[in-house]
Amino acid sequence: MGFGIWAPVASFLLMTLQSLIAPLPAFVITFANAGLFGWVNGALLSWSSAMAGAALCFFIAKYLGRDFVEKLTTKSALASVDEFFEKYGNYAILIARLLPFISFDIVSYAAGLTSMRFWSFFLATGLGQLPATIIYSYVGGMLTGGAKTFVTGLLILFALSALFVLIKKVMGDKKNSVSESA
Repeated sequence: MGFGIWAPVASFLLMTLQSLIAPLPAFVITFANAGLFGWVNGALLSWSSAMAGAALCFFIAKYLGRDFVEKLTTKSALASVDEFFEKYGNYAILIARLLPFISFDIVSYAAGLTSMRFWSFFLATGLGQLPATIIYSYVGGMLTGGAKTFVTGLLILFALSALFVLIKKVMGDKKNSVSESA
């Protein structure tokens, strides 16, 4: 079963969704993209879709504010990123993107809550995530046979899990808004 021309579109949307709500690790999508499209094209697809997701998170935070972002993340996570921003100043985004254990989406949301200009954020995000994207893509491009099938199956499992979590959240939000208005 192949998605044909829609495969890169589906991957782009999945990576963007991952950036917004982070139900699955981005490196899994990056591995799969490299395995499916070659390491160079996979890296370009992964990097550009992560950049789109980062921009969306930034603008969501900028226009909808902290209260909304705290519903998508947590107060404590935002507080720890706020401290990180205070400590590292103008270099915080670049440093955060170079460190794989710092949440991609929370950094993007937190940046949108600051006075940081979009293009400064976007440039630091692009430069900071490029090394990891290239490395993950190169390793993912070396996957063959059973490993490639395994990673593709894992990606499909994660995508279905993400869809389930998203549907559950939307249904829960609808239920809460109905009960609040009653």
